[in-house]
Amino acid sequence: MRIAETILLSLSRPVGSADPSKHRTEMRKRDPLALLRQEYPELNDILRGKRVVDFGSSLGLQSIALAREYGCTVRGIEINPKHLEKAVELARQESMPQVTFCFRVDEDMKGQYDVVISQNSMEHYSDPGATLNEMASLVKPGGKILITFGPPWFAPYGSHMHFFCRVPWINLLFSERVVMNVRQRFRDDGAKRYEEVESGLNKMTVGKFERLIRQCGLHMERVGYTCVRRLNFLARMPLLRELFINHVTCVLTK
Repeated sequence: MRIAETILLSLSRPVGSADPSKHRTEMRKRDPLALLRQEYPELNDILRGKRVVDFGSSLGLQSIALAREYGCTVRGIEINPKHLEKAVELARQESMPQVTFCFRVDEDMKGQYDVVISQNSMEHYSDPGATLNEMASLVKPGGKILITFGPPWFAPYGSHMHFFCRVPWINLLFSERVVMNVRQRFRDDGAKRYEEVESGLNKMTVGKFERLIRQCGLHMERVGYTCVRRLNFLARMPLLRELFINHVTCVLTK
C-alpha cells in the first residue's frame, strides 16, 4: 500500500464499523422537508396550491411530503431508474394522484410550472449548466427556482467522503487516486473517480455555481451562504469563502 493511502486509512473510521451516513438517511426519511423549511421560511407562501417540479426527486419522499403539506401538485424528475420505480410505487401506495414522476424533461412540460425545487443535487449533476437551463425552461414567466445544496467542492467535506473520514479537505490533502483507493474499502461500487461515485460529483464550487447562474440568464432574487460554525462573514472574503462556505441557498427567477 502506498504511504499516502496508509496515512489516509489511519485517519479513517475502522473498516467494517457502522456507517454514520445511514443515520442521516433515516433522519431525512422521518422529515423529508426539514431542510427546505429551514432554508426557506417563506416556503408556504411560495408553494401553496402551485404546480411544482421536484428536480432530482430520488425515492419520492420529498415530492409526496410537498403535496401533502402545501396542497400543490408535484412532478418529480429522477434519472435513476431504480429510484424512479420506487417513487412511482410509493405515490400509488399513498394514494397521491397529484404526485407524478418521470425520467426526463419533455417538451410539453416546458413553461408549465410555478416553482422548480432542487435540493442537495447541484453538486451531482453531470452537466450542471444544461440542467440549470432545463430548470429555467420549466417555469412560467415570473416563476421561481429554489436551489439549496452543499457542501460545495472546496468546503471541508466537499468531497462527500466524510462517511469514512472526518478529516476536512481530504480532496485537497490527498490525490483523487489515493482517496478513491481508500474509499474502496468502504464502498464496493468500483468507482475510481469522483464523478463515478453514486449520484456523481461534478466538483461544484461556489464561484462555478455563480458563473452558471449568470450564463443561464437567471436572476438571483436572494442568496444565502452558510459557513463553517456559522462564521458567515467568511462568505464575503475572496478565496477564503470557497474553503468555508458549507451550504448555498438561493431563489432564482427568469
